Amino acid sequence: MKNNLSEGIFFSKKSNILTFFKTEMEAELASILDWWMENMIDETNGGFYGKIDAQNQLHPEADKGVILNTRILWTFSAAANSTKNKEYENIAHRAFEYLVVHFFDKKNGGLYWMLDYQGKPTQTKKQIYALAFGIYGLSEYYHLTKNKKAIELANELFEVIEEHSFDKIHGGYFEAFTEDWQAIEDLRLSEKDANEAKTMNTHLHIMEAYMNLYRVFPNKKIGDALQALIECFLEKFIKPKSSLSGRHAKHLHLFFDEKWNSKSNAISYGHDIECSWLLQEAAEILGNKKLLQKVKETALEMATATLENGFDNSGGIMYEKENNHFDKEKHWWVQAEAVVGFFNAYEISKEEKFVKASLKCWGFIKQNILDRENGEWVWSIFPDGKISQMEDKAGAWKAPYHNGRMCLEIIKRMN
Repeated sequence: MKNNLSEGIFFSKKSNILTFFKTEMEAELASILDWWMENMIDETNGGFYGKIDAQNQLHPEADKGVILNTRILWTFSAAANSTKNKEYENIAHRAFEYLVVHFFDKKNGGLYWMLDYQGKPTQTKKQIYALAFGIYGLSEYYHLTKNKKAIELANELFEVIEEHSFDKIHGGYFEAFTEDWQAIEDLRLSEKDANEAKTMNTHLHIMEAYMNLYRVFPNKKIGDALQALIECFLEKFIKPKSSLSGRHAKHLHLFFDEKWNSKSNAISYGHDIECSWLLQEAAEILGNKKLLQKVKETALEMATATLENGFDNSGGIMYEKENNHFDKEKHWWVQAEAVVGFFNAYEISKEEKFVKASLKCWGFIKQNILDRENGEWVWSIFPDGKISQMEDKAGAWKAPYHNGRMCLEIIKRMN
């Protein structure tokens, strides 16, 4: 048997190849989290720095984003739950305390989008995506600590989302609001997004958040909302089989108006493969066997579509396809989600092609995405092999969440 992570010919969870895979995930998790503890703790103003750029330069007065803080909270809480490492737990405490003191809007409810480096709000809009990550992090922290304040705040954010964002007429969730929950003209998470009322990305992370909340605080209201989200993905977001992109065309619609008219034909390979395994985890936690079976079939079709259409000659997963144009830039988070999503498909099907794809993505990450000189991962690599110099090493959108979670998921699945 070859002991090369991308060339194995027989796989079981006791094989040398997958034992080595798990060992590498354990080492990579420690490497990632060590980097964040060494480089991103703001001892002067509290919490964490807002930015280290692509040239590995710290910007100590950069704004601090809520997505960065909540993802740090989730990652270090989850890592502490998995490893029992007290250093990780201490970082989780720090993230929790900073979130509670600075990001919560105590007057209007919800979370501010952005603070300055001293912790004062600079962007006060209420992006539902951010509230979802608040729930995700707080529920994981509660799982770690049993801190009653954490679960109270997680449930408070759940109620705020259901009160202000849930569309009681057409179903689903609206994207964003002003500070005091009024209509807002610009709904977008980022400049690259379409300015539409409902997006797959926000719904994916609401589902993820409700799933984690239900795991530690199961009640009927949360469970019903979680089931509705799973069904929303099956019925609205996931495209039916068609000739759009091959034999298995299970892809996600990305943008909708409030009446569920699709507003984009782009395919996001990273979101497809991420959704495949998160959707399954949500159904497993909910415990509906009939729904779970349907979700597993869908997850396998989505993974197959990504396997057949998302890889290019470099061995990495492309960013997206729109019309007949492929964006072949390889983003760090897409590769991380592919490692998990393909491994999940292997667990469902026992087909070696999926575990080989998972290992192939990990090999691509090691060769192209890991920054072996400075630590952590680069944002992306272009088809010509050049590393992106424009996006941050750590910042408003880049936290230890996707890559840290990749490691934690593979470790968990190998235990």
